Amino acid sequence: MNKSKVVLLCPGQGAQAVGMGKGWMDAHPAAAQTFAAADEVVDLGSIGSLTSVCFDGPTETLNRTDVSQPALFTAAVASYQGLLDGWGNADVHATLGLSLGEYTALHLAGAFGFRDGLKLVATRGRLMQEAAEASDGGMVALIGADETQAHAVCDAARGDDVLMPANFNAKGQIVISGSRTACERAVAAAGEMGLRATALSVAGAFHSPLMAPAAEGMAKALAEVDFQPLSTVVYSNVTGKPHEPDNAELLKQRLIEQLTTPVRWSSNCEDLAASISGIPEDERPRIHELAPGKVLKGLFRRIDKTVEVTSHDQPDPKPVS
Repeated sequence: MNKSKVVLLCPGQGAQAVGMGKGWMDAHPAAAQTFAAADEVVDLGSIGSLTSVCFDGPTETLNRTDVSQPALFTAAVASYQGLLDGWGNADVHATLGLSLGEYTALHLAGAFGFRDGLKLVATRGRLMQEAAEASDGGMVALIGADETQAHAVCDAARGDDVLMPANFNAKGQIVISGSRTACERAVAAAGEMGLRATALSVAGAFHSPLMAPAAEGMAKALAEVDFQPLSTVVYSNVTGKPHEPDNAELLKQRLIEQLTTPVRWSSNCEDLAASISGIPEDERPRIHELAPGKVLKGLFRRIDKTVEVTSHDQPDPKPVS
């Protein structure tokens, strides 16, 4: 069977939903093996197994940062293993992941094995949860703002607190992050500038300096894992451009920086779209969003309406390419 040329989009925190990955586990033995391996690696104590939380919730438990991150990593990898059953094999042209999803993207490009990746992600989720609980932070979505306007809102509302852009998700969709009091002022400041602003229900100020303790912890965790050269293009959230495939130390540094600096997802997608636009249509890689959800398909639609993304929240009864 000819290899399917594919680009893989890997979801980040916020895409989780009770039931995620169950369809894949039920339909494909390889996906079931992924969930079984995850239960061996991740110990949630009295909460129960990772698989049971993914499938049965409750929602408030799944939404915890220290739970949702390993759960999302597992569900995405399980869906990819299931997709391979239909494809037979795949020629991965590039991988992109939103925040947490960057770890999934790196795993799929061979940077580290599933178990090592899951341990890193579980550590990341725990450290971010702890940093969030130790600080009084929040995040605000700005609808209709560009980067200049986002910085203007932060400058107007920051005062002596922490406030900065955290996620450049798509055109007109930027999230800012920082101290809770500054976030409250930002909602008012954005309104005065004619922008819509909504406080997000999140555990803390992700991708801001308030995550510095988590970054310090991840530096130690990453130092203990041997990274292999990347087998394909993987995009960096920090730079908006591809990682250097053979520079493991720089790659680890970017993952540390990712916790306290903005995620440039829009730049990732724009660079990818430009890189494949010149490839003849019959040879162009098809873009697939791994489980769960369709968040990244929606964001890509806002970034470039000419790019088609196929989402795989549930198994497709017919092979896809």
